[in-house]
Amino acid sequence: MPVFRNLARHTLFPGTILLAGIFLATASAADEGRWTLVDQEHGKVLHRADGQPVFRYLTDVPEGSALTANSACCLYPVYTPSGERAVEFAPADHRHHRGVYLAWHSLRVGDQRADFWGWDSLAPTETRVIRNRRVELVDADAEQAQVAVHNAWMLGEEVLVDERLTITARQEGQAYVLELDFRLTPQAPLEIEQTAFGGFCVRGRMAEDRTIYNSQGLVERPNPHHMEPERNWPAEPWYAYQTRLEDGRVVGAAVVDHPDNPPTTWHNIVGWGMINPCIAAPAAIRREAEQPLRLRYVLVVHDGEHPRELLQQLSRDHR
Repeated sequence: MPVFRNLARHTLFPGTILLAGIFLATASAADEGRWTLVDQEHGKVLHRADGQPVFRYLTDVPEGSALTANSACCLYPVYTPSGERAVEFAPADHRHHRGVYLAWHSLRVGDQRADFWGWDSLAPTETRVIRNRRVELVDADAEQAQVAVHNAWMLGEEVLVDERLTITARQEGQAYVLELDFRLTPQAPLEIEQTAFGGFCVRGRMAEDRTIYNSQGLVERPNPHHMEPERNWPAEPWYAYQTRLEDGRVVGAAVVDHPDNPPTTWHNIVGWGMINPCIAAPAAIRREAEQPLRLRYVLVVHDGEHPRELLQQLSRDHR
C-alpha cells in the first residue's frame, strides 16, 4: 500500500521512526471494517476503516524530542488521505510549537499566572503542564469516528483548568474533516490576557512554496506582530494554508472558525505555515470559576489545492 511507503520515510522525532507496530495495528484496524483507535507509544492513533492512519493524539512529550514546551496534548502527526504528513512538530523556528494544539502563553486562574504555550516570556512555564487523563473512542463506523479527550491544565499537582475535547473525523474526497469541540472549565476565575497570538494553532507542513487563502482567494498581507494584536489578520470564516512538496504534490491544512466562538482575529504567518485564530486579540477573555469556555473549529487536512467549496459549505453549515 502506498501509505506504508509514506509512513516509513517520515521521522516523527529525532531517532524515532514509525515502525512495525503501527503496521500490525493498521492490519488489525482494517479487519474491523470501521474506524478504530489504536494504542501507540506516547498516544493513540486513529485509523480509517481500511487501516490507514488519520492522526495520532500525542499524550506526552517523547524522550529525545526537540520539543521545548512542557506539554504535548496535541495532534501529531496528522495525515492527508494519501498518507502525507500535513503538520510540523517542534520546528526549528519555534521548538515549542506542536502540530495542532490549544494553549495560551499568558493566562491567570485565580491568583496564579501560567504559560501553557511554552513561550516562557510573559508568564511562568515552570511546573505548568497539560496532562492527559484519557483518550478514547466514543463511536465509529465505516465512514467516521468520534474521539473523546480529557486533559488537566496543571500547576504542580493543582488542576487549574479541566479540558474536554471531542474530535469527530470523517473523509470528504481528498480531505479529512476533523470537527474539534473544546470545553475548558476553570477551577477559579479565569482571564486569558489580551495578546496577539495563542489559543488554537496549526503548524502546517513546511516546504519551499507556501501560501494562505481565504474565501476571496490568495491572501497577501504583512505578517502580524507578536506584541501588537491590532496587526493581526481580520476575522474570516476560514483560512487555508498549503505547501508544494519537492515532488510537486500539494498538501495543506485549513481552519474554519465557528460563529459562536468569541470575536477572533488571526495570527497567520505564511513563512511558518502557522494558522492561529486568536480569541484574545480583540480583548481579554474572562470566565468565572466553573463557567466553561467552549471553542469549536473545523480542521480540514487535504491533498491537492485547498478545497474551497468544501470550506465554504462547512462555514455555511455553522451558520
